[in-house]
Amino acid sequence: MKSKKTKLLSSIAVFLLICSAATAKGTGEGWQPLYNGKDLKGWKQLNGEAVFKAEGNVITGTTVHGTPNSFLATEKDYGDFILELELLMDDPMNSGIQFRSLSIPGYNNGRVHGYQCEVDPSDRAWSGGIYDEARRGWLYPVGLNPAAKPLFKLGEWNKYRIECIGNSMRTWLNGKPVAYLIDDMTAKGFIALQVHSIRDKGHEGRTIKWRNIRIKTGNLKPSPSEGVFVVNLLPNNLSETEKTNGWKLLFDGVSTKGWKGVNSEQFPKKGWKVENGVLSVLSSATDSSAKGGDIHTIKKYSSFDLQFEFNLTKGANSGVKYFTLEDRPSLGLEYQILDKHHKDAEKGAAGNRKIASLYDLIPSEAGDRFVKKAGEWNRGRLVVFPDGKVQHWLNGIKVIEYQKDNNIFRALVARSKYARYEGFASSKEFRILLQDHNDTVHFRSIKIKEIKE
Repeated sequence: MKSKKTKLLSSIAVFLLICSAATAKGTGEGWQPLYNGKDLKGWKQLNGEAVFKAEGNVITGTTVHGTPNSFLATEKDYGDFILELELLMDDPMNSGIQFRSLSIPGYNNGRVHGYQCEVDPSDRAWSGGIYDEARRGWLYPVGLNPAAKPLFKLGEWNKYRIECIGNSMRTWLNGKPVAYLIDDMTAKGFIALQVHSIRDKGHEGRTIKWRNIRIKTGNLKPSPSEGVFVVNLLPNNLSETEKTNGWKLLFDGVSTKGWKGVNSEQFPKKGWKVENGVLSVLSSATDSSAKGGDIHTIKKYSSFDLQFEFNLTKGANSGVKYFTLEDRPSLGLEYQILDKHHKDAEKGAAGNRKIASLYDLIPSEAGDRFVKKAGEWNRGRLVVFPDGKVQHWLNGIKVIEYQKDNNIFRALVARSKYARYEGFASSKEFRILLQDHNDTVHFRSIKIKEIKE
């Protein structure tokens, strides 16, 4: 006859076996497996002809030369969910995990498009970032969260987590947060495993493996924000996380509150307008009497993180100025806003008048790939640190970093058109300025976070 202690131990053992089995199948705490461990039932292959195979508890994808990106997609669509999986690759290759993605005949002949959590073992190291496949391109490059760049381990199993709740999309890699995106373009779609196309025939036969693929769709609770930089693509919107992190809107989408004309206590009565959530400076190229002039913030700032979206008409010119002088408020350092068709784009030295450059001083490192064309929204970012370090960003890419007032900066000013202005860029506190350069340019989602010393 068994003792009470023996029976208790037996009961505990059975309970642990049940829990273990549930965890192995991905069914504990509301989790459901997306792969049955036997075959690819519930999945369908789209676009390319890479080889996907069910091999025990692993799905293996193998590259094939001469075929486009290949996707193994769930037959079911998902809206709000938490997805976890592990993946392994021994040889470097680009890949990704599609989510809230679509493939419809009316879009590029069924091309898979939508959000992708990146798998990038290259030196760029953007694994865990969010890319918009076959649509808008990079939404959250991992340069926005540099602490996440070393997280991916080639030749080891890497655990990915994707959390989609409402307009919030977040990613983790090996237990660490990577990307935080807020966007509303696609609310629901399939999940897919990608084998990227290859250009080099010698890379044929490389493999990527996935296991422990599981999803939770009910009783979802957002994870703590963990201080990760938020990319919010909802126009003129501040999420609760952004508010908690200290962000404030400089343009509320409906009024000119917080702004005034340069050399005036009022906002210009002409030359600028607010319409449909957009602040626009209007063209005065053919009628100088229609010019409204530069505008700047009523409040002064010293160190800050500034985000703004801008949309250029073809050939347009504008800029965001900072370190402006109180007695010469339109004179200061300038984040250049310029369409490539404007004649000024080819002037200056080494491209220091092109988009996102420090105008007439330092060229931007933005390649054409990361610049949106006229008529599309670009995301600018300007960071001024308390120690005098300054950064220019464009569409999530850091394109300039410099130290104001060191010998290199002084030498650049000395050989520029600013050399004749005494006290140039010397202000400790200053207003942030939007330039009227006689062309139509649109602004929205202007937000700021002050940086304390």
